[in-house]
Amino acid sequence: MNCKITGTGSYIPNVITRNADFDQHEFYNIDGSSFPHDNETTIRKFKAITGIEERRYLDENLTTSDIAVVAGQKAIEKAGIDPETLDYIIVAHNYGDVKSSSIQSDTVPSLATRVKAHLRIKNPKCVGYDVLFGCPGWIEGMVQAQAFIKAGIAKNCLIIGAEALSRVVDKHDRDSMIFSDGAGAVVLQATEEDGGVLSHESATYAFQESEYIYFGKSNHSEATEDIRYIKMHGRKIYEFALMKVPGAMKECLDNSGKSIKDLKKIFIHQANEKMDQAIIDRFYKLYGMQAPENVMPMTIHELGNSSVATVPTLYDLVSRGKIKNQELQEGDVVMFASVGAGMNINAITYQL
Repeated sequence: MNCKITGTGSYIPNVITRNADFDQHEFYNIDGSSFPHDNETTIRKFKAITGIEERRYLDENLTTSDIAVVAGQKAIEKAGIDPETLDYIIVAHNYGDVKSSSIQSDTVPSLATRVKAHLRIKNPKCVGYDVLFGCPGWIEGMVQAQAFIKAGIAKNCLIIGAEALSRVVDKHDRDSMIFSDGAGAVVLQATEEDGGVLSHESATYAFQESEYIYFGKSNHSEATEDIRYIKMHGRKIYEFALMKVPGAMKECLDNSGKSIKDLKKIFIHQANEKMDQAIIDRFYKLYGMQAPENVMPMTIHELGNSSVATVPTLYDLVSRGKIKNQELQEGDVVMFASVGAGMNINAITYQL
């Protein structure tokens, strides 16, 4: 029994926030001291490192579970299945539903339960649960879904990655410019056809790395003490990713039985353009090769970093022919890969 993606979907928010929109922000270092550069210089350097020119934010009346529903519905429609036949709904996120202007995260009931309710699925044997695994959460949901299918306890699974990071960013932190909102989804089904999920690799590095991404107070020393925001040690994450992710990707590909020359596309978490390119270059260097042109589709320039949503959104857009000069053909071998809070890393080798 194999596991193949039969439907994809995504939700890209309508609110566009460009780099220039941060020009009037007051940025501070983590110790509360002022930035050494003016905002124009800070934004220019930010763009050079991350590649981000703009990002998407949710409308005020929407939450993470709302956009997860939209992405999931599109995937179900593309797969052409009856939602009542779903065995699992797995929703990867990190902060639950945070309403606009709220400081509380709402995770009861789970986002997967909310998605199921909004999809109007009556079947009680359709089990919904959430995955908290940092940015690699959607890929980890895929790992779990394919395990259910190969164990014979599921035939149809809906895996969604959704996040609204704009609701948990500190406007006085330069890193707030990285984060964005969005949702992506796939339907993974049991099949007798060749291909599908060929191999996977997952790891959690927590001995020294667990606090590389964390919840912390505002960089502004006069901000309210009892509110926490997403924070990260960017340099440590960069070094960790370059050290650990290429090897995990290689192990995943080697276990698939496919050659590096078979690999057509790498759908990597859209975290930071410079970091992603360095990971890809190191990955190919492990095989004594240079990375081919066009092997790594990117959305980070326009969509920013929407955490768990980046990989499924990217795959959906390429699958639907919505990214210039990027296309997929039946039989292509691709890889999904991610790194994020935990510190967690994972990868999947997949054949269309």
